[in-house]
Amino acid sequence: MDSRKLGKSDVRITSLGLGTVPLAGFRTKASYRDFEAVVEASFQGGVRHFDCAPMYGFGKAEYYLGHAVRELGIRDDVVVSTKVGRVLKPASRVQPKETAYGIDWVDPLPFLDIYDYTYDGIMRSFEDSQQRLALDYIDVLLVHDVGRAWHGNDAGIYHEQLRDSGYKALEELRGSGAVSAIGLGVNETESVVQVAREFDLDCALIAGRYTLLNHEPLVADFAELQHRNVSVIAGGVFNSGILATGTKGGEMTYDYQSVPSDVVKKVAAIEAVCAKHGVGLAAAAIEFVGMHPAVASVVLGAQNVAQAEQNIRAAASEAPQEFWAELKQQGLLPENAPTRSRIGTGDSAL
Repeated sequence: MDSRKLGKSDVRITSLGLGTVPLAGFRTKASYRDFEAVVEASFQGGVRHFDCAPMYGFGKAEYYLGHAVRELGIRDDVVVSTKVGRVLKPASRVQPKETAYGIDWVDPLPFLDIYDYTYDGIMRSFEDSQQRLALDYIDVLLVHDVGRAWHGNDAGIYHEQLRDSGYKALEELRGSGAVSAIGLGVNETESVVQVAREFDLDCALIAGRYTLLNHEPLVADFAELQHRNVSVIAGGVFNSGILATGTKGGEMTYDYQSVPSDVVKKVAAIEAVCAKHGVGLAAAAIEFVGMHPAVASVVLGAQNVAQAEQNIRAAASEAPQEFWAELKQQGLLPENAPTRSRIGTGDSAL
């Protein structure tokens, strides 16, 4: 599996990474045994990047992932990323928050999160993560959900915390070698561009904003991130489900909500082109995002070994140039979207 460098850092990640949201109790309970099995299957399939966050299962993803990489003896061979911006507190002392995406974790650890992007908050979050992971260093540290997509009208408050003292904490952690690369983990591109203009970012994990259904970053954001040498790690390439299940896959979701009728219609049109060219919808969703030169890696989640192996197979496939050309001809993709330019090659063209 290809590996690519993150911005100006020395960190290299594989073109496919494993996200741990599904393994932290998203919609269904997952045991440690399930978690370790998926990590092992992903590693055997060539994946060398594993992403987690304090938010995922309120500490469970970090707790399980750290134990898994030690038990499997693979710590020195993998890149681990986690996030700051949330500090976990005992659930008995914190009120649950209403969030933009309304995730209810199944059997989480007994904690709830509070937002804190200050110097002290970031240092506390980082140290807590180290203890849950039981790792003496963390490869990639991402500032989680700082922006309007998550915080709405309160976004300015948290951005000011980051600007006033949070950047100092991030620079100290990177400068000391406690982390090797710094980035954001968000559901929007605008906040990445804003922070990149103020702070020297290496990367950004952006979920659901560049997919077969969403093309806004093509307007200017990805170009600016490339100019600033900020690598994109793309998450949410299935828009939380619809681009994996398709329109006939049972329960459909779009960005963790019910699927709007216009999105169902567009996905059905893409499915028809997929069927004509013998291309899997999920494979097309992964490949489309990975073809953009700003994207260093695509991160996919899996709830079990079968899903992990399915993701690896899908990520290895290549659709013919005619497939991408027809999507553009039908107006399902913009003309300036990078796609394969020659049959049977890895070349892309803007």
